[in-house]
Amino acid sequence: MILLLLVVIAFIKRESLLKSAIERGIYKAKIDYNLNVKIDSYGFSGLAKVYFKNINVVPDQRPQLANIKNLKIGIRLWPLIFGNIKVAEFEMDNGLITFIKKDSTSNYEFLFKKKKIDQKKSSPIDLADLANNLLNKVLDKIPDEMKINQFMVKFDHDSTHLSLLTETASIYNKEVNSTIRLNGKQAIWHIKGKAIPSDQYLDLKLFAENHKVEMPLLQSKYHIKLSFDTIRTQLISAEKNNGQFEIEGKWTIKNLLVNHPRIAANDIIVKDAELDAKLLIGENSIALDSSSIINIGKIKINPFVKYTIQPNKIYELQIHSNTQSAQEIFNAFPIGLFESLEGLKTQGDLKYDLNFYLDSSKPDEVIFNSSLRPSDDFKILKFGKTNFQKINGSFIYTPFEKGKPVRAILVGPENPNYTPIDQISPNMRKALLTSEDPSFYWNKGFVEESIRQSIATNFKTKSFKRGGSTISMQLVKNIYLNRQKNLARKIEEILIVWLIENQRLSSKNRMYEVYLNIIEWGRNIYGIGEAAHYYFDKAPSELSLGEAIYLAHIVPKPKASLYSWQSDGSLKPYLTGYYNLIGGLMTRKGYAINDSTNYGFYQVRLKESLRQQIQPEINADSTIEDEEDGFLNLNIFKNSKKDSLNRPDYPEVQKSNGSKNNTDSISPTNKQIRQEKRKLRKSEIRN
Repeated sequence: MILLLLVVIAFIKRESLLKSAIERGIYKAKIDYNLNVKIDSYGFSGLAKVYFKNINVVPDQRPQLANIKNLKIGIRLWPLIFGNIKVAEFEMDNGLITFIKKDSTSNYEFLFKKKKIDQKKSSPIDLADLANNLLNKVLDKIPDEMKINQFMVKFDHDSTHLSLLTETASIYNKEVNSTIRLNGKQAIWHIKGKAIPSDQYLDLKLFAENHKVEMPLLQSKYHIKLSFDTIRTQLISAEKNNGQFEIEGKWTIKNLLVNHPRIAANDIIVKDAELDAKLLIGENSIALDSSSIINIGKIKINPFVKYTIQPNKIYELQIHSNTQSAQEIFNAFPIGLFESLEGLKTQGDLKYDLNFYLDSSKPDEVIFNSSLRPSDDFKILKFGKTNFQKINGSFIYTPFEKGKPVRAILVGPENPNYTPIDQISPNMRKALLTSEDPSFYWNKGFVEESIRQSIATNFKTKSFKRGGSTISMQLVKNIYLNRQKNLARKIEEILIVWLIENQRLSSKNRMYEVYLNIIEWGRNIYGIGEAAHYYFDKAPSELSLGEAIYLAHIVPKPKASLYSWQSDGSLKPYLTGYYNLIGGLMTRKGYAINDSTNYGFYQVRLKESLRQQIQPEINADSTIEDEEDGFLNLNIFKNSKKDSLNRPDYPEVQKSNGSKNNTDSISPTNKQIRQEKRKLRKSEIRN
C-alpha cells in the first residue's frame, strides 16, 4: 500500500521532479565540464516517456558539440521505483554530434577531465565490481525498442575529416537493424543482429554493402590500414561468482586486412579468425582463461593471458596447441605475413607451447620457456619462395644501408676474398664465438637463458639494452630476409632458424663459415677476407690472438671501428678491459693460454696506410644489426643499441658489464666518442 502511495505521489509531482532533475543536470554539466546545455522544451509524453526538443551542447569558448532536434526516452517504471534507470524506448530524429580538434584544442577535451578524488575516502578499486557495474549500466541503457533517423557523427581533426550518418537504426522485437553512410557516398555500413539486454545477450555483426569495412580515421591518424568483410561479436553470458566477474563471448572476423610499417611492410590478410573467449575479472586481475580458443583457418590455439595489478604488477602468458598437421599450420599463416614461407610444403605434425611469467618486483626471476616440437616424420617436402639450403653453395649476398643495397657480394670460392673456415685463424673463429654466441655449436639456434636475461634487463631499464640473437638468427636475417625492422620479420626469422636447425638444412660449420664471410667489419668492409687485409694487411689465417679479439670487438658497431685506434697505430687503453675479459673467457674454454700481458693487446698495430685516415664515425647502420633488432625487441615504436657481451654462458661477463669500474673498459661509449671527436678537432686547429 505504501509503495502504491509513493508511485501515485511521484506521478502527481513528476513534472516538477523532471524540471528539478534537468536543472541539476544542466548545472552539473556547467560546473564539472564547462558545458552550456540548452533545451527549448521538454515534458512527459504518456506515462513514462519524456520528450526533448532542440537540445544544444556547447563547451565554453569551443565550437558546438551536439544538436538534437527531437528526442524521446521511455523509462521502465518498476526498476525506477527501486532506483534503477532502465531504458524501455528510445527515439531520435535529426541529431548531430561534431568532434572538432585544431592544433592542441578540442571541443571534447572535457571527456578526459579527471575528477578530484578525496584521498581520505578513496579505497582500492575492485576490478570485478567495476566491470560488473559498467557492463550492467551499458546493458541497461540499451532500449527494448529503438528508432533513430538521420543521426550524424562528424570528426574534424586538423586535416582529417570523417562523417558517419546513421540513416536508420532500430531495435524491434529484439532484432537490430541499421544503415550507416561513411563520408556521404563513400561506403554504406550495416549493423544487424539481436539484442536482449535483460538476458545479457548480444549478437551483432558489422559489414558493408559490396565493399570491405574500412577505418579511414585510423589510417589518417595512426597510419594503420585496417579493413574487413564482416566482424561479429557475441556476448553470451556475464555474471559474478565468488568475487569474480566472468564474461563469455565469441568474436569472429572475415578477411581482415592490416598494414602498418612496424608490423609488416605489406598488407597482411587473415581470411578467417575466431576467438571463443572466457574473460575472468578478479579484484586485482584481468585474465583470458585457458579454456578460451583461438581458431585461425584449421588450427586451434589455447591462450592464457593474465595481468595482475596489485600488490605487484605481474604479467603472464601461456600458449598451447595440441599436435596438429604442420601443413595446416603453415597454411593458416596470414597472407603476406611470412613471404619466404609461402608455398612451403611439409609432412608430419607440430606442437607448440609457450610459458611466460614476469613479476615486476622480481624481474630477474622471469620465466620464459618456448618449444615447437615436431613429430618423428616431420620434414620439408618442398621449399616455398625461398630455398633455405642456398647457403650450402655459392650465392649472391646483398648488404643494405638504410634500406638501400650497398653492393652485390659473391659468397663462394669464386670470390678471391672468400675464405673457407679451415683457412681462418682459430684465434679469429674462437674469439668471435666467445663474444657473440659461445654455445653456437651445440644450441638449436636459440638460447632460452639469454632470452630470459634479456627480458629481465630490458624490463629493469625500461628500454631495449639487450637481445637474445644467436649467430644462427643473425645469419638468417641477413641472408633470407629483407632489411625492414618489424614484428613480422622477427617472427619469420625465428621460424626460419627453427626449420634450418631442426631439419639440419645446413651444417654448423657451413653456417659459421658463411657468417664470417658476410658480416660487416667496417664501412663497406664485408667478410673476414676483406677485414684482415683492411686493418692488418694479412690473410685471415695469419691473424694473431690480439688482432682476432679486436675484430670480434668491432662486430656490434663496425662503422665506429677506427675510434679504437691511436695515431701511432696502437689501440686505445680503454680496450685492455675487453681484452682481459674475452681472453680470460677463451682461456677457461681452452681456446687460449693464460696471458698476463692482456692477450696480445700491446702487439696489435693498425696498418700504416690507415693511420692517416682515422676519422670520427659513429651511429651508422651495420649489416649484422645492433641489438635494436634483438630477439625480444617487439616494441613497434622504439629502437635501441647492443651489448654483444651480455651472454648467459659466462656469468663473469655480466658481472663485469655491471661494474661501474669495468663498463668503460669494455667498449667506447658515445660520451667517449664525442670526447675523441673534440680532441681531434682541437688537434686540427692547433696544426
